[in-house]
Amino acid sequence: MDALDVARWQFGVTTVYHFLFVPLTIGLSVLVAILQTMWHRTGDQRYLKLTKFYGKLFLINFAMGIVTGIVQEFQFGMNWSDYSRFVGDIFGAPLAIEALVAFFLESTFLGLWIFGWDRLPKRIHLATIWAAAIGSTFSAYFILAANSWMQNPVGYRVNPDTGRAELTDFLAVLTNKVALVTFPHTIAGCFLVAGSLIVAVALWHLIRHRDHADTPTYRFAARFGAWVTLAATAGVLVTGDIQGKIMTDVQPMKMAAAEGLYTTESPAAFSVLTVGSLDGSREIYALKIPYLLSFLGTGDPNGTVQGINDLQAQYTAQYGPGSYTPIIPVTYWSFRMMIGFGLAAAAIALWVLWAHRKGRTPGGKWLLRAGLVMPLLPLAANSFGWIFTEMGRQPWIVFGEMLTRDGVSRSVSLTEVLTSFTAFTIVYATLAVIEVRLLIRYARNGLPDVTEHPPPDDDTDDADRPLAFAY
Repeated sequence: MDALDVARWQFGVTTVYHFLFVPLTIGLSVLVAILQTMWHRTGDQRYLKLTKFYGKLFLINFAMGIVTGIVQEFQFGMNWSDYSRFVGDIFGAPLAIEALVAFFLESTFLGLWIFGWDRLPKRIHLATIWAAAIGSTFSAYFILAANSWMQNPVGYRVNPDTGRAELTDFLAVLTNKVALVTFPHTIAGCFLVAGSLIVAVALWHLIRHRDHADTPTYRFAARFGAWVTLAATAGVLVTGDIQGKIMTDVQPMKMAAAEGLYTTESPAAFSVLTVGSLDGSREIYALKIPYLLSFLGTGDPNGTVQGINDLQAQYTAQYGPGSYTPIIPVTYWSFRMMIGFGLAAAAIALWVLWAHRKGRTPGGKWLLRAGLVMPLLPLAANSFGWIFTEMGRQPWIVFGEMLTRDGVSRSVSLTEVLTSFTAFTIVYATLAVIEVRLLIRYARNGLPDVTEHPPPDDDTDDADRPLAFAY
């Protein structure tokens, strides 16, 4: 083990940990905005209760996401200085815009939403949560544009004198075809997480407190979250199909590694289960669906999908000696876990809707258990999706331009990286306990009691009005 190995582990752990909060923040921000819009249009108090209830869970998660996200910026400078030097000119613009959007637009309007209850006119207050939700969504796009450049570099040139990538076309970076499909795929995954959380919390209250006065409100929340989950699953599948075709085009090795496809096939079969050698170099046994991989990768059931061995020979001739094959077991199983966990969440959502048929209130210990694990399933799917995305690109940190081993900081020793890795892990474990306890505590408290006061007129300066909606 050397500094490179530990630096990769540290970046992987901190990145996956941070991304546990991102999809819930983005998804819940929009869903809370939708619930508040429903209250604004109908005046129905149950929508106001749900807005306040899930808004509180959203704020807890948002705060934790900000804290863990700051560490990501330090990662580049601490352990990956050569990588930072190479991509700095490319990443500077999108990351600067992301910071402006996230910390100025998103945070400012979120602050107005938090402290503006009964102080701002209803329409203005509603606009603040929508502005925060839109800000968080656009913030994600610029992050994904930067990551997509690592997968498919466009709009740049490498300066031979400095050895750095220089931006030549910012619009090309923003309209990278990988970014254009990764963005809706990621956002659909965010709604999958948020919808599952709404279902889980509502279902817990329905089953544990069947005769509560707020039971009709929880029943609506459970159905609402279930439909969101199913719609998000459909979005993930459609965008994932498009993403697979683009991946086959720009990163054929990643597609081959996802399928454990060692030799080029036309037509290519989709592997349901493959048992390979311990080093991942060859296939021993496989259960396959004929023609499916060709269709998923090319849109043609008879299309050609390149294999690992052929691509390895091609890249060796193009880039020089070395292994250009990712760790096959990791890519193969992370790809399937991503799909499996996401579909499992959709299956529970269908179960919830079935339990609500004909106005029934759902019950049963097995449904309760399924509901409690439901939010963890899309979180796992998102995490495995990112593990697949990043591990499938290996050994490249920037595909075709920079190997991961060339991006690590040369002046950082193994002891220093181990120290920071240990410190971050301890801090993150502590934050995880705090996050989970806060979410569970406020989720168990149930819907808040709300007392509505007439909102101020649009042209009234009534800043001293006391808060009527206390968290």
